[in-house]
Amino acid sequence: MIRAMNVPFDSLAVVLVFAAAYVSGGRLIAPERTEKLWARRRTISAAAGISVAYVFVDVLPELELQHKVVVEKAGAPMLFAEQRLYVLAMLSFVVFYGLEHMVLVSRERRPEALAAGTADAVFRLQLAGYAAYSALIGYLVVERAGRGAVPLVLYMVAMAVHFLIVDHSLTEEHGRAYGRGARWTLAASIVAGWLIALATTLSETVVARLFAVLVGGVVITSLRSELPDDRKGRFWPFCLSAVIFATVLMFA
Repeated sequence: MIRAMNVPFDSLAVVLVFAAAYVSGGRLIAPERTEKLWARRRTISAAAGISVAYVFVDVLPELELQHKVVVEKAGAPMLFAEQRLYVLAMLSFVVFYGLEHMVLVSRERRPEALAAGTADAVFRLQLAGYAAYSALIGYLVVERAGRGAVPLVLYMVAMAVHFLIVDHSLTEEHGRAYGRGARWTLAASIVAGWLIALATTLSETVVARLFAVLVGGVVITSLRSELPDDRKGRFWPFCLSAVIFATVLMFA
């Protein structure tokens, strides 16, 4: 049962913003909205800079604090206690990299599937992975809301633009196969994660592990939109947005 039916409207508003980023993201940065290709790339680069800044300036320092709490709560000495959360973050990075590699190999072997907009098994697997990832981010909204308005707003900004990156990347990778139905699936997964968080108790150990998974996912998703290839990322929008948002985080 959802915590005595007391729905926190602040976190609900954030979840709706996240869902809107998926549902409307394609229209916000579509070619007809951004007259030139460089303008669309600039928007994505700026979004990637914000996401990366949030991870390195806010999430990683917090992960270190949560790591100490996890070790203290364990009581008895744990094997590889100092590395556990960071290994989890690395595994998250590797899993998402693996999904991207599978998509790349599949696209090279079956270019006709991309052109025809066919939803193959690789696309469905990647969609399932991002649905679980989106549910995780929705789940963590409740924890951020419990920390106050400022952490919640910063989380909302960072993750909303991050979802724009995910939406843009899936559109480029899968073309017409990634249509309205897939967007609504990802949007619904955010709401599902939030509902699960309302119905369960968020222990500090669970939150620490989930944030470790978030670190790996955000880093690989953001950087793959920027690394030099046919995406042609824009360095200065990425750099400036990262510096500006990092400054905001430090003063906040």
